[in-house]
Amino acid sequence: MTYIIIFIILFILELLYFRIADRFNIIDKPNERSSHSAITLRGGGVIFYLAAFIYFIESGFQYPWFFLGLTMMSVVSFLDDIFTLSNKIRLFIHFSSVLLMAYQLDVFEMPWYYLLILFIVVVGVINAYNFMDGINGITACYSLAVGALLMIVNYRMSFIAQDLLAYTMLGILVFAFFNFRKRAKCFAGDVGSVAIAFILLFALGTLILKTGNLIYFLFLAVYGIDAVWTIIRRLYLKENIFEAHRSHLYQFLGNEAGMNKLLISFMYGIIQIIIGLVVIKVASYDTTFQWFFALTLLSGLSILYLIIKTWAIRKFVNK
Repeated sequence: MTYIIIFIILFILELLYFRIADRFNIIDKPNERSSHSAITLRGGGVIFYLAAFIYFIESGFQYPWFFLGLTMMSVVSFLDDIFTLSNKIRLFIHFSSVLLMAYQLDVFEMPWYYLLILFIVVVGVINAYNFMDGINGITACYSLAVGALLMIVNYRMSFIAQDLLAYTMLGILVFAFFNFRKRAKCFAGDVGSVAIAFILLFALGTLILKTGNLIYFLFLAVYGIDAVWTIIRRLYLKENIFEAHRSHLYQFLGNEAGMNKLLISFMYGIIQIIIGLVVIKVASYDTTFQWFFALTLLSGLSILYLIIKTWAIRKFVNK
C-alpha cells in the first residue's frame, strides 16, 4: 500500500512539473543531432530526484552526504537544462558531489587511490549515462534493468536500504509512462540522466565496497560497451567527444536503420537484465572464474557490438 501511495504522489508531482515546464517554456527543440522531430518538454527526469527526496524525508534523513551530493548534481543539471551553465561550474559541482558520495561510502578511510578510482568511475559513468539518453525509453528501460538487479542482490544480502531503490524504481516507472511511447510527453533532461546515474552508482558502489567484488560493475556492461567504443571511434575520426552527436549504436539503429526506437530501448534493458542475472550467479564462484567470465563477456559483447555497428554504418550511412 505504501508503494502505491508513493507511486500516486510521484505521478501527481510529474504532472505538476509538466505544468511548470510548459509555463516557463522548458522544452527540447529538435536539431540535426536530435533523434526526435517534435518539441517536447524537458526535465521530466526530475522525478528521479523527487523519489529519492521522499525517501530521504521518510527515512529520517538517511544517507545525508549522498543526498546532499545528489541535490547539488540535480540542481546544477536542471539549471544547465534551462540556461546552459559554464563547464567550470558543472565540473566543480560534479567534483564536490563525488567527494560527498565518497564520504558517505567511507572511501576517505581507505587508501588514497580508492578516491581517485571512484572519481574517475563516477564522473565517467554519469557522463556516459547522460550521452546515452538519446531516444525514447532508453533511460527508463536501462535504469529499470539496473535497479531491478540491485534490488535482487539487496534482497539477498541487504547492502543498502531497499526503499531507496524501491522509491527510485517507482520514479522510473512514472517517467516511463510519459517517455516510453512513440511520441514522448517529456524527456529526462540532464537533471534526469545525471540524477538516476548518481543514485544507481551510489547503490552499486555500496554493493561493491561491501562485497569487495568488482564483477558487479557488469551491471553497467551494455551502456559501457556502447559508450566506450563510441568514444574510441570518435577519437579515431578526430571528433570532439564532448560535442553532441548521433553515433551511438542505438542511434544508428534507430535513425539511419529505421528500427523501432522503443524496441531498441527495450532490448538494451533486456540484454542488461540477462547479463546481470548471470553475473549474480557467477558472483558466488571463485575469483579466477569471475575474471575469466568478465573478460570473455566483455570481449564477446565488443565483437558483437562492432559487427552490428560496422554493418549499420556501411549499409545505412556510407551507402
